[in-house]
Amino acid sequence: METSCLFCRIVAGEIPATVVHRTETTLAFRDIDPKAPTHVLVIPVAHHADVIALAADPGAAADVLAAAAAVAEQEGLGDGFRVIFNTGPHSGQEVFHVHAHVLGGAPLGPMLAGR
Repeated sequence: METSCLFCRIVAGEIPATVVHRTETTLAFRDIDPKAPTHVLVIPVAHHADVIALAADPGAAADVLAAAAAVAEQEGLGDGFRVIFNTGPHSGQEVFHVHAHVLGGAPLGPMLAGR
């Protein structure tokens, strides 16, 4: 655990979160600033800073993707959803513990604003 990492502290139970799905290796919780009717973050329990670090651990990467799919099914997103990973400051990554955003519950519009 990275003691200064917000998401590691959520995993440790030090900071509350609305958990919607949990496995031995992943945790999924509602985003506190949702960008869609359903906006859930899926993280590996083990700290990986970003997608590049996560890709070095194929088992953890597969677990995060499986958890994202389970969340989408559990949340009733059969009409469609997005799974987004932001990596690095230019992408808008704010917490440097890799996380997948599962977004859905309404038409989401274009991939990038202004394109």
